[in-house]
Amino acid sequence: MSTLRDLAEEHTGLGPDDIDHLTRLAGDWQLLSDLSFADLLLWVPLRGEEGTPREFLCVAQVRPNTSSTAYQDDQVGKKVGGPEVAHLDIAYTQGRIWREGDPVWYGDTPARHEAIPVRLRGADENIEVIAVIGRDTNLSTARTPSQLELNYLTTADDLAQMVADGTFPPPAHPGETTSAPRVGDGLIRLDAGGKVTYASPNAQSAYRRLGFNAHLVGEELSVLSSRLAADPLEGTDAAERILTSLRGEAPPRKEVEARGATVLIRALPLMPAGVPIGALVLARDVTEVRRRDRALMTKDATIREIHHRVKNNLQTVAALLRLQARRVNAPEARVALQESVRRVASIALVHETLSMSSDEAVDFDGIVDRVATAATEVAATEITVKMRREGTFGVLPAEIATSLVMVLNELLINAVEHGFPAPDEDAPPPEPSLTPPAPTGEVVVSAHRFRKQLHVTVADNGQGLPADFHADASGRLGLQIVRALATGELRGSIELRNRAGGGTEAVLVVPLGKR
Repeated sequence: MSTLRDLAEEHTGLGPDDIDHLTRLAGDWQLLSDLSFADLLLWVPLRGEEGTPREFLCVAQVRPNTSSTAYQDDQVGKKVGGPEVAHLDIAYTQGRIWREGDPVWYGDTPARHEAIPVRLRGADENIEVIAVIGRDTNLSTARTPSQLELNYLTTADDLAQMVADGTFPPPAHPGETTSAPRVGDGLIRLDAGGKVTYASPNAQSAYRRLGFNAHLVGEELSVLSSRLAADPLEGTDAAERILTSLRGEAPPRKEVEARGATVLIRALPLMPAGVPIGALVLARDVTEVRRRDRALMTKDATIREIHHRVKNNLQTVAALLRLQARRVNAPEARVALQESVRRVASIALVHETLSMSSDEAVDFDGIVDRVATAATEVAATEITVKMRREGTFGVLPAEIATSLVMVLNELLINAVEHGFPAPDEDAPPPEPSLTPPAPTGEVVVSAHRFRKQLHVTVADNGQGLPADFHADASGRLGLQIVRALATGELRGSIELRNRAGGGTEAVLVVPLGKR
């Protein structure tokens, strides 16, 4: 299904500002649909030759949560013209809301047509109609409306006029990704003086959670919200935002906390035909949502503290092993202890990164760079070896990162120590030659993702693998660790081979799907 932007760019002559306005409208028009008890269809005029009848294309649709839909099938992408769109053409050309006409039938469903022009103020301050909203109401469930429904419909008509005036939707605020709260969460209508003229049962319940047990009608909502808030500064801020909406602006949403409850408030100005007549306040009880958020924050903080302590413990173990290595006289035992120090330190790096992360995932590039630097500093070789990383590992879950850092640590150490061995001191010096010296050793770690797999290559330009080398038969502990982790914990594959241009490369493939 093509998006609103794709359809508008392909089939219409609308500019970027026009399309941005329609996108914001489609992101906030669920409110108008629920208040109207009607489906909303966004129609844009198609490019056509001069003198031909105007055609319209549906680029967006929303169904009401408060009533039955008039359309069982999706209308997005539908092109219409002729008598079928006469009401859309009148709203578009005359710039007025069209409400005339008899009901129409969609199969067995009777529906009432309305058309609302969508205006936008351009950079030259001219206000032009750029699209039309079709408001189609399912009449099969028509009945005498209740007080709630009458207030919904009255507010819907005010917002529809604001759409026609170009003052709805309001500007988006940074950080607000949804239009919550919604109509069904709780609706309060204020008059021009800020007093409540209507409050839905859910809105009444939300304020009852804050400690107000009387009826909201007749109360000055800004004063009441300020008085109920547990924090005076937060209460003052909430009151100011309600007053701001009465002045014709749309402030950001605000949470009010009192008596252990939290209510999210969104205030919207009501100013049909440019005249401020009051405000619409949507209220939602988010107490349980915030309680869960706080529980998750506590859990995340606990997990980070655990990783921090694990890192400290691993560093203590590494220090003890390093101290023991200094006291051992046997060279083989000293080397084994030093290798253990490096392995423990590489795991500690992962836990150190996790202790600073808000979830169980790490940005692995920084860890690889630190492990590579450490490998060149501690490797037992006298040749200068440069480390370089190509590509990016990206963010990896902790269960992959812990095993992968062990594998890379072993591969990097092997590449440095065995790919560039120290020269034999007893060997005779090489004869003078006019040929330039061999280039400095280099190890390249490359990574890329392909089809939910992480492909990692550790390549060097050293002496390559011995002719009789077999990875499966190798007795080196480091390679045994690499094979065990790569095929076991990582559920991937590892291959060691000679490079075509000289040197060795290890190719590791790790699946990134769910485990």
